[in-house]
Amino acid sequence: MKKQNPFRYFKTSPEEIRVAVMMYIRFPLSLRNVEDLLHERGIDICHESVRYWWSRFGPMFAREIRKNRIRPAPGYSNWRWHLDEVFVKINGELHYLWRAVDHEGEVLEVFVTKRRDRKAAFKFLRKAMKRYGQPHVIVTDKLRSYRAALDVMESGRRQETGRWKNNRAENSHLPFRRREHAMLRFRLRQTLQKFSSVHSSIHNHFNHERHLTSRISFKNQRNAAIAEWRQLCAA
Repeated sequence: MKKQNPFRYFKTSPEEIRVAVMMYIRFPLSLRNVEDLLHERGIDICHESVRYWWSRFGPMFAREIRKNRIRPAPGYSNWRWHLDEVFVKINGELHYLWRAVDHEGEVLEVFVTKRRDRKAAFKFLRKAMKRYGQPHVIVTDKLRSYRAALDVMESGRRQETGRWKNNRAENSHLPFRRREHAMLRFRLRQTLQKFSSVHSSIHNHFNHERHLTSRISFKNQRNAAIAEWRQLCAA
């Protein structure tokens, strides 16, 4: 069966849609900032088009990125997860954004809940393990909800806690925090869940840890990532 073109009902070219979605998700820009920057490149669109495109195509792009990512083989003995949670306000009401990051800085899963008790931690861990399997070690802070949830899953012996051990997960919140401030926060829980999932996948795609590689290697990796991005959801 031939794969249908997801851009078939749009007058704007797929290349322009991909550029708009990448700019809005990847960088701390407002909808109108993206509209102005694209106008300078000769692309005349409305900022509401950018809002519609990221909502429609963002999850589609994120799904294809996740499908193409290389994952460790089952039973990989050195796979470490770092878990952390931060508060996010939605219409003045406090919510929690849970995040799982592996030892290489890859964002594995994000999950939004109203509480950070054992039940919420259990849902988050079950969702992550259903997609990726069991890690060898799970590094967390000293929030007792993690221990209670892991005991229910009979994985308590995998947990590690300690000062500075979880910096990997805590630092992974920074790109999303910068993006959140540019968006002037969120109004719906569903929007937060959708955006954070899309943002994490696109961040993984373009995150090359440039401080650990040479300039030449970084340029090659960046060119490869952009080339792959231009082929996402191609007919």
